[in-house]
Amino acid sequence: MKIRLSKEERVRYTRNLLIPEIGEEGQEKLKVGSALIIGVGGLGSASASYLAAAGVGCIGIVDPDVVECSNLQRQVIHNTDNIDIPKVESALEFLQALNPNIKIETFQERFSVENAARITKSYDIIVDGTDNYETRFAINDACVKLQKTYVYGAVYQFHGQMSVFNAQKGPCFRCVYRQIPPPEVVEANTGVGVVGAVPGVIGTMQALEVIKLILNIGEVMIGRLLLFNGLEMNFTEVRVKKDSYCPICSH
Repeated sequence: MKIRLSKEERVRYTRNLLIPEIGEEGQEKLKVGSALIIGVGGLGSASASYLAAAGVGCIGIVDPDVVECSNLQRQVIHNTDNIDIPKVESALEFLQALNPNIKIETFQERFSVENAARITKSYDIIVDGTDNYETRFAINDACVKLQKTYVYGAVYQFHGQMSVFNAQKGPCFRCVYRQIPPPEVVEANTGVGVVGAVPGVIGTMQALEVIKLILNIGEVMIGRLLLFNGLEMNFTEVRVKKDSYCPICSH
């Protein structure tokens, strides 16, 4: 049975419907599309908000933490009244108010190898809003195993990066980052800070890639790693290839 837009949805998504690459048919694809956002922090705040606003029909959000005051500088999906409330509940409240036409599913747990398959299996696209390699490896490995597309993002001070992995025979995350960095490197990069607007930039681009993937339009960041320097306001693109010796996606 074909999914149709309601009268209210046609008004809500007017600006989408005016775009030739989207139109009503594309908006209907968004309505039946789904995305899982792992981490509702700075990156997840931006990606979840814009995917909900765009009308992606089912959005899952995963996060084990509660809202803290120090989060509010960049995690704009939350507010002061939500301090000490689970992030997934805070985000659910925001997203339902933004767009009551879509379905929001919450997972208040830490994403890991043990629960990866259970959490990801029902979603078309997986969006990375995390801040550590262990979780990114778990996301990547689950996406390879279940043939899910992985929209990656990361931020650091004034810098960010974004790519799309495990799509259309492109590389997976481990083709680029084979191993978790040594503990001393990870520790050195912990707590160094990030300008609040930077995850907004990267998270919004992640949302745009999800929309393009659902609609099958444009050129997606497959085989390309986009590096953003907010201090100098420039982008650098690095080509990345599938590794024929990758222990995850080449076997």
